[in-house]
Amino acid sequence: MAGAWGRVGALSGAAAMAAAAYGAHGLRRSDRDEYQKELYETANRFHLLNSLALLAAPHCRRPALAGSLFCAGIGLFCLPLYYHGLSGDPGFNRTAPLGGTCFILAWASMAL
Repeated sequence: MAGAWGRVGALSGAAAMAAAAYGAHGLRRSDRDEYQKELYETANRFHLLNSLALLAAPHCRRPALAGSLFCAGIGLFCLPLYYHGLSGDPGFNRTAPLGGTCFILAWASMAL
């Protein structure tokens, strides 16, 4: 099971890189305002950094806890910001603080 988190991290990193490519090329040519572009870039930065941390989850004492928290953080923090950046709709942003908390707990869980 622990090795599965490394594969999930690799797939998440690939998705983050694809999102970065879109942000660098497709989003630049769009009519979105600077705030939306900033939100998208923030989501992408957190997605990529925490995907890298997810790669390390199999090597910690509680890989299922760390991996689950990193995935929850990506889902609850990054995805709403990506959505807001692309659509302009802030409707899902309420979950971002919970996602940020998941990221903090994920990093802390790796020290257990």
